[in-house]
Amino acid sequence: MALTWGSALRIALLLSLLLAGVVACFTLPVEKILKNFLLWVEQDLGPWGPLVLAVAYIPLTVLAVPASVLTLGGGYLFGLPVGFVADSIGATIGAGAAFLLGRTIARSFVISKLKDYPQFRSVAVAIHKSGFKIVLLLRLVPLLPFNMLNYLLSVTPVPIGEYMLASWIGMMPITLALVYVGTTLKDLSDVTHGWSEFSTTRWI
Repeated sequence: MALTWGSALRIALLLSLLLAGVVACFTLPVEKILKNFLLWVEQDLGPWGPLVLAVAYIPLTVLAVPASVLTLGGGYLFGLPVGFVADSIGATIGAGAAFLLGRTIARSFVISKLKDYPQFRSVAVAIHKSGFKIVLLLRLVPLLPFNMLNYLLSVTPVPIGEYMLASWIGMMPITLALVYVGTTLKDLSDVTHGWSEFSTTRWI
């Protein structure tokens, strides 16, 4: 199939975005930046903090940057109920943003990457019959990397409404667990450190 100028431009934009994300992950102190962001949320935003925390998931998820620091921070800053709601909504919105990107300007790139995930072919076939259930199971049992899964699912026929709802429900257990861990931290610096001191009882 001939490559049109429009497709070439979309692929170039996506590659530039991905390259920027990779460079940022390896050259910038991402953990420090995220901790400074959480400190800003804690000190300056007041009641707007949970909303800003949720919105922050969008760029991280689109750039495939792990957002566990934000999830732990949500528990530390806001406690279990509010932190869970903010993190759960944020993770779902971020997954939706990546899904929409993969379904539009990044579609050609995502299709080209399917060959790297042969196990996804059977998933794509099953989604034709039961999209909601398959997405839900993939979120509950992470057989594929979370951030890549957002893009792979975008080229399947699953409706975005089913995708968002199934993702939201399926990500709840791990989100709840990480938010709870965040509520037990003694200091914001423990968001990325101090895991060796986390007791077996708490893990259970």
